[in-house]
Amino acid sequence: MAMAEWLETYGNPAVLATGGALIGGLFGFFAQRSRFCLRAAVIEFWHRRFGDKLTVWLLAFSAAVISVQVMALMGWLDTSNARQISATGSISGALIGGLFFGIGMIMARGCASRLLVLSATGNLRALLSGLIFAVTAQSALSGVLSPLRLAISSWWAVDGGASRDLLALAGLGHGAGLALGLLWLLAALYFSLQSPRRGLWMWVGGMGTGLMVAAAWGFSQWVARESFDPVQIQGLTFSGPSAQWLMRLVQWPAPPIGFDFGLLPGVFIGSLVGALVGKEWKLEGFTDGYSMRRYMGGAVLMGFGAMLAGGCAVGAGVTGGAIFALTAWISLAGMWLGAGLTDRWLDGAIPVATQPRQT
Repeated sequence: MAMAEWLETYGNPAVLATGGALIGGLFGFFAQRSRFCLRAAVIEFWHRRFGDKLTVWLLAFSAAVISVQVMALMGWLDTSNARQISATGSISGALIGGLFFGIGMIMARGCASRLLVLSATGNLRALLSGLIFAVTAQSALSGVLSPLRLAISSWWAVDGGASRDLLALAGLGHGAGLALGLLWLLAALYFSLQSPRRGLWMWVGGMGTGLMVAAAWGFSQWVARESFDPVQIQGLTFSGPSAQWLMRLVQWPAPPIGFDFGLLPGVFIGSLVGALVGKEWKLEGFTDGYSMRRYMGGAVLMGFGAMLAGGCAVGAGVTGGAIFALTAWISLAGMWLGAGLTDRWLDGAIPVATQPRQT
């Protein structure tokens, strides 16, 4: 059955939600098996111990960039219609939000997507942090933190269109974007040679995670082209969907369903399957009061930072980075900087014996 027939029979919301669940399930499985995590990659980078964590992140990032740029070159994806490029953005929000997110990511020992993946493996610390992240994200979107977010965003706004497209600003095309993606893939290959762990899942899982980011862009573009109703193309992100799912639990009528409706359950189920396949499901909780306070504070900073930056480590960092959105790259730089400085200051100042066990 062609996409147009599916849309006519079941409607846009059901088709988008189904696609979100399937893509999310594969993302969760690949991310769990490869241990995809920006926080771990940042720590390896800043400690100059280049190994499997940095390799996995680079594999995911390069796979997303290469596949997205190939789709754009083939005419299958129009990145100019993406919200990260077409809508008005904020450079101040991207930078400060990225810094906040990076700080929170170190404190909570995982980014938003990593917390969801770990929750499915029985990690109660990640589950609580994820719930606090969702509450804070919703508060920053339309609650008590919204005025502060809007104020910071207004300091340095940038118009949508070419002003937010890094390739257009540099006078380059998607061919150059593809070349850069290949360079990052070569970097991943180089760092993989430095890693003592060169298992199959490092490559399959890392690249599979990135390909699911591209799959989200491609699927939503496919639906948008075949639908009679307007459909916003989108990639993977976890801040907005987390806030939406929170509102579905506490508000009626609930927000309309779409791609994001299926994404979070799909990631959770895919991660659970990955944990069961790898025999890694284990119920874990907090060890002391310090670790609980640390996780909760980190989740708050990540929730606010994600909404201020326009996305989380996946939503802004990989999804937005793959289409070369200016603010996404600024957010990603802020995350790397904020996380690196926080890791050096916070964990470097705590005696090893008193540090909470890493997730």
